[in-house]
Amino acid sequence: MKKVKALILRTAGTNCDCETQTAFELSGAIAERIHVNALIEKKDKIFEYDILVFPGGFSYGDDIASGKILANEVKNKLGNRIKKFALSGRPIIGICNGFQVLVKMGLLPDPELFEQVSTLSYNDSDKFECRWVYLKTEKKIKNESNCVWTKNLPDIISLPIAHGEGKFIPDGRKLLDSLNKNNQIVFRYCSKDGGKPEYPLDPNGSVDQIAGICNTAGNVFGLMPHPERYIFALQHPARKSFCGGVYGWGKVIFQNAVDFVK
Repeated sequence: MKKVKALILRTAGTNCDCETQTAFELSGAIAERIHVNALIEKKDKIFEYDILVFPGGFSYGDDIASGKILANEVKNKLGNRIKKFALSGRPIIGICNGFQVLVKMGLLPDPELFEQVSTLSYNDSDKFECRWVYLKTEKKIKNESNCVWTKNLPDIISLPIAHGEGKFIPDGRKLLDSLNKNNQIVFRYCSKDGGKPEYPLDPNGSVDQIAGICNTAGNVFGLMPHPERYIFALQHPARKSFCGGVYGWGKVIFQNAVDFVK
């Protein structure tokens, strides 16, 4: 059976790469953390991998805006290859700061267009927010998600968030309608029973409570919550897993990508 390889891109300020590597390794993949400078030196190395990961953290100290410097660097120096990687159908994920990078380089919501048409801006609270939240999994196609990363998830899961700039804002109603129509909204913040949340369960004031989106093909996925922080059941503050057993719902997300490649 094919051994899946995941490239976890890191740079100054990345701080969730080790946990993400562990998540992929537990899911049966070979996961390697590679500095962006090393990839820029050997650009075609990206095609040695099946999965590309932009992990969480505060790349370059969130100078200018969260994820903006890394987004510009990657697009200007690796853009053609990353676009080719995405359009080939290989899975790509951006987590928290990684989601900000994908949006600000324009890989989401449309890697074919590859232009920024949305942003992740300051939380409505004007401060850093860190807690567990509830997420509603959007399921519109045969009662399943359009996203390859989120198969086999229940209607509501819980994951931790930790960000100061997580408010998703699309460029107008037309784009928002398109995201809904094309089943590109993957997660929305919700209350425990799946209703519309109030602060603090809505941590940032995102338009339509959007917490994660994907491209139309479903292989490129970005989200503000941290699945790599809920790999094991005991990581949940209730000290139990909503899915039972050893692992938490975050593990399912990484396992889905690995299984998709296989």
